[in-house]
Formats: sequence, C-alpha cells, structure tokens
Amino acid sequence: MNTNFKKTFVTAGLACAVLMASAASGPKDKKVKSMYSNPLMQQSTLQYGAPDFTRIKGEHYLPAIKAGIEEQRAEIKKIVANKQKPTFENTILAYEKSGRLLDRVSNIFFCVTEAEKTPEIEAAENEVIPLLTDFDSEVKFNQKFFQRIKYVYDNQLSSLQGEDKKLTEEIYKSFVRAGALLSKEKMNRMQEINSRVATLQQEFGNMLPKAGVASTVWVNDVKELAGLSDADIAQCKKDAESRGGKAPYCIVISNTTQQPILASLDNRELRKRVYEASIHRTDGTREYNTYPIIVEIAKLRAEKAEIMGYKNYAAYSLDNAMAKNPENAYSFLKDLIAAYKPKAEAETKSIEAYAQKTQGAAFKLEPYDRFYYSAKMKKEQFNFSEDEVKPYFNIDTVLVNGVFYAANRAYGLTFKERTDLPTYHKDMKVFDVIDANGKQLALFYCDYFRRPTKRGGAWMSAFAKQSSFRDQLPIIYNVCNYAKAPEGQPTLVTWDEVTTMFHEFGHGLHGMLSNCKYNTLSGTAVSRDFVEMPSQFNESFASIPEVFNNYAKHYQTNAPMPEELKNKMLNSLNFHSAYALGENLAATCSDLAWHTLSPSQVPTAEKADEFQKNALKEIGLLNNQIPPRYNTSYFNHVWGGGYAAGYYSYLWAEVLAVNVADHFAKLGALNRSTGDAFRTKVLSKGNTKELLDIFSDFTGLKAPDAAGLLKARGL
Repeated sequence: MNTNFKKTFVTAGLACAVLMASAASGPKDKKVKSMYSNPLMQQSTLQYGAPDFTRIKGEHYLPAIKAGIEEQRAEIKKIVANKQKPTFENTILAYEKSGRLLDRVSNIFFCVTEAEKTPEIEAAENEVIPLLTDFDSEVKFNQKFFQRIKYVYDNQLSSLQGEDKKLTEEIYKSFVRAGALLSKEKMNRMQEINSRVATLQQEFGNMLPKAGVASTVWVNDVKELAGLSDADIAQCKKDAESRGGKAPYCIVISNTTQQPILASLDNRELRKRVYEASIHRTDGTREYNTYPIIVEIAKLRAEKAEIMGYKNYAAYSLDNAMAKNPENAYSFLKDLIAAYKPKAEAETKSIEAYAQKTQGAAFKLEPYDRFYYSAKMKKEQFNFSEDEVKPYFNIDTVLVNGVFYAANRAYGLTFKERTDLPTYHKDMKVFDVIDANGKQLALFYCDYFRRPTKRGGAWMSAFAKQSSFRDQLPIIYNVCNYAKAPEGQPTLVTWDEVTTMFHEFGHGLHGMLSNCKYNTLSGTAVSRDFVEMPSQFNESFASIPEVFNNYAKHYQTNAPMPEELKNKMLNSLNFHSAYALGENLAATCSDLAWHTLSPSQVPTAEKADEFQKNALKEIGLLNNQIPPRYNTSYFNHVWGGGYAAGYYSYLWAEVLAVNVADHFAKLGALNRSTGDAFRTKVLSKGNTKELLDIFSDFTGLKAPDAAGLLKARGL
C-alpha cells in the first residue's frame, strides 16, 4: 500500500524550502538559536539530504513543524502581496517553491508516527495534526491567494505546456476540491469538518495498534500450539517475552481479519480464540471501541460532500479518480461478484466436505476452520506444505536476489547497501540505487520487522520525492510487519510475504524512477485507482522462473528449490482463490456502502456492525465463511488513511496490472527494452499526463480490459 494519500495536510502547495540564507550568520536571537540546535530546522548535511536520525529527537518535531508553517505562511503572504498581475511564475511557481522546510519535516514525522510511534511521538502528533489541518484550511480558503491562482488558470492555462500546465491544473483543482469556491459560511463549516475529521482519524490510528496489542492471545501450554513448526513456536515464545510475558507463549494479531496462523493450529478452541480476538479487537466487546469514531467520521464526510454539491462522499472522492463515480465502481464490482459467487459457494462446500471426512457428517465449518482444512486439502492435492517452502525464502535473499534482481533485469538498476546513513531503528537497511549508466538515482530504506510501536500492514512513502526543479533525488522507504526470527536464526517468510515485498517495492520503483520537474506531480502523486498498478504489476516478477530460481534457495545449503516442489507451489497459488477475491470484494463494498450515505442515513455506533452486515447482504456478499478482509471497526485504509471510498482501487488497479503483465509477457518479461519502455512511459511520469493516456501509451489499449482479472486469479 502506498501512503502518499494518508496524510493530506501537506498537499499540492504545502510542499517545500531550505532555510533562509540570512540565518547563516549565526544565532542572534532565541528563534535563530533554536534553528541551530534543532537538526530538523536545517537541511541535512548527509548525502542527498538523508534524514540524520542520530541527531533527531522526538522533541524536535513540533517546533520544526511550527517553524515550517511560519515560513510558508510568510512565503504565501509575499505571493499575495505581489502588486504585479498574477502569472504562472509569480503565483503557481512561487507556490510550488514554498514550504520546503514544512515538507521536509512532515515527511520524516509522518514516517515515524506510523513506524516508530513512541509515547513522545504520539504526544507530538496530538499537537501537530491540528496545526497542519488548520494551516491547510488557512491556505486553501485564502481568497486573495486563490483569486491569483484562479486568474492564472482562467487566463493563461491555454498558453502553458507540459508540466507547467499540469501543475496549474492540479493546484487550481486542489483548491476547488477543498472548497475555495464556497460561500464564507460554507467555508467556515468546511474548516470545522476538516479539523474534526483529522482529529478523529488520528484517534482511530492511535487506537488500532493498542487494540492489536490488547487482543494478543496468550497461551500457557505449548501443547496448545500443536501443528506449528518449531520455528513458529519459537516465534510465539519470543513474541510473548517482548509483550510482557503474561504467559510463556502468545499469538500476535495481524491487521487483517483472517490470521495466517490459523492454517496450522490443530487446536480448534485456540483457533476460535484467535479468530474472535481478531474480529472483535475494536468493537464494543473490547477495551478499544472505534465505532463512535467511525460513525462521526462518516457523518462529517457525508456533510462535506453535501456542502461541495455531491450526492455523497463517494461521488465527491471518485470525481478525481479513474473510475469517475461510484456507479462505475459498483458496475465493475457487480460483474466480479456475479462471476465470483458460484466459485465461492463451491469452494466452501468442498472444504466442509473434506473436513467432514475426519470430523464426521455433523461437522459445521466455521470461519476459523477454513484456513486449517484448506491447507490440509492443499497439502493433499499438491503434496506439499508451506513449511516445506519457507526454508527457501530467507528475507535477505528474497530482497537481494529476488526484488533487486528483478529490478536489475527489467530496468538495469543495481543496489549497494549503505552502513553510514543513520536510521530510526536498528533493524532498517539503506541502499544506494544506481542506474545502468552508473548514476545515482535514489536512496532506498527498508524496515521489514514488526514491533509494538509500528502500525500493522505494509506501505511505501518518501522522506523526499524526486524533483528536478528542486534538484532532489528521491529518498524512498518500504515498511512491512514480518516476524523477526529469534537472535541467531534467519528470518524465513511465507510466499504471501514474498509477494508483499515485491508489491511495496513496486510502489518504491514508482517513486525512485520518477523523472518529473515538480514535486507536486512526481512519483506516486496519482489517483488511488492508478497508484496500486505498478505495485501489483511488480508482484508478477516474483514467480518468473529466472527471478524465482535466483532467490528461492535453501537458507542452510543455498540449494535452489527442487523443481518438483517449485512446480507444486506455483501450481497451487490459485488454490481456493475465491476466498482472497471475496474478502477484498466484501471490504470494498463495505467501504462504498459507508460512503454513499447522506448525513441522516449514517447509523449510530450501536448499529454500525448491523449496517455492515445489511450492506453486504444487499449486494450478495454477506458470507460467514468469507468475512471482509477488514471489518469496519479496524479498516485503517478507510478511517485512518486516505482510501475512503477508494478501497475498490486495489481491484481496479489489478486489472491495469494484469494488462501490463500481459504486455510484458508478449515481449519478454525480463526484456530490458520492455522494462525501459515501462519505466519511460509509466513509472517516470508521475501525474504529468492523464492517467489513461499513460496506461494506453504503454499497453496500446484504449481502455483497461477486465477480462483477464478472473483468469489471472484462477477463477
């Protein structure tokens, strides 16, 4: 998942600038002295401006962000005070130049709030979010400023070309979408809504990791862990020790509804405990109940859409996406649902029938049983288990000989580890990204291991985005949540975790290979239903034989995975694939259901769970066996992130990704000329062209072809 959408406070123009040169003469007053003592308020002296985490402390963020706001406020005031007629140079370009201090500090701050949220960082965030939200409203509702932007848009747009024209369009539209054309009264209400929603999203985001920790399932007797491998049992012991040792072992709840560990646990009662802990982690039965936050956000979003003249929030949100409106999104989803349902029903019946062979005809399959018996069926049908292939997926080997190798073969990139650049956590790694001509392209940071201070899931973002106008190379990072092996043992990952590494690196390539003039348009600054395409496409490299054979090697012997085992695993990838599609469809339709409501239709917190069930029942997706990938109460993409009314984008973008992969396959999946064409026509373009044109320029298709999606999923 890409997180450039998550933090919307620092938008289009809340981008950008080095401290004023006038400060270089030395500390003359308290403010200047603070600047010298706070490393965030100075451009880093490390190569490419990499964050100097050896000097940055939690106490530095708030004053640096305040200083960044002050600086950009002064810069915008100067633009507004300009007596000359508004032009692209003195208004649009001046805005693009502004705010570099705020941008730089915010990029670092929002990384640590997600990945290393100490109590000190959380306290700072409680103050920072309202400050940034209020400043965003201050800028977007500054009528004198907007009138200058509008003048350029109305009078000069036709004479502008390329990125200059696109930048003007995007900045103008960002102000209009924020409400710059509203009446004063409606603007005031929008500011109130924005401020309150930002606070609520922060509360939701803070609650989820705490709820996850509180939902940890403690296990007293190792016998209860029967079915797990020795390595998994050791992990349960390590997790228990790191979480306070309430019992000798524990099972950590991951961010999705279903828990992968359920595929191995023989103890049905423990499977039930784990599943119940997962689905109830944030509802009214537990300490952390997010429903009051959710219904308030939903109501405020619906009101915001109403003020902006849209029927509902989904209509407002999708107006700026490839899908254009919720009707198109629903039409796309309903076609998938119609094809999916019979497959899902047959899949469930087959699993239950299989379980009844050993458990008796009266056995009723429950959702916490599904993964367990499906895994047994898979092992029986393909004659292999996940534990057999895991020794061939050492995380370090997957990264270097898989993820990096594919990028080298497709795009000519090489990666050199850096040990001199500091990180915010000791487990992180940093790499130089070198182009085929030997030129440095980017820095890449990876933070793969879970810890209590990190939220669940996996994502990509940037400490700095690429911009030739700023002379800035991209500094990109990936964050995941894999269980780190006990000291002295290699970290072995599952196939799903392998593909997640490729996925997030696909987002990373979108940022690293960006070749744009302006920060506002570069890298992953595209709509949600396009941004997931490069990442989902990059997953396809994981199973290409040349790539697979290069990284799938036994961690002890370095022997490649035996051909027979490899074929069994790869042939099994679409086994019982209806589940994966179904959980995604359910989450997607739940998201859209919440965001197609008017303010008066939003249910109470007490009725929120019932609302989700009714919405899924109405569209034909209420299925006890295949619950949403994220239930409403812990759906961070929607309530804590920037994917509100946009979770459909994963499936929408998957269609684009399948089309791209098909085009690669026709020309040779590791053919450098094909990779270079994709890099030039897609990955380098950011948001500098219409997204459908970017897609068409590479694939030759006039529109996405959805026919391949079900085939690619084995359905």
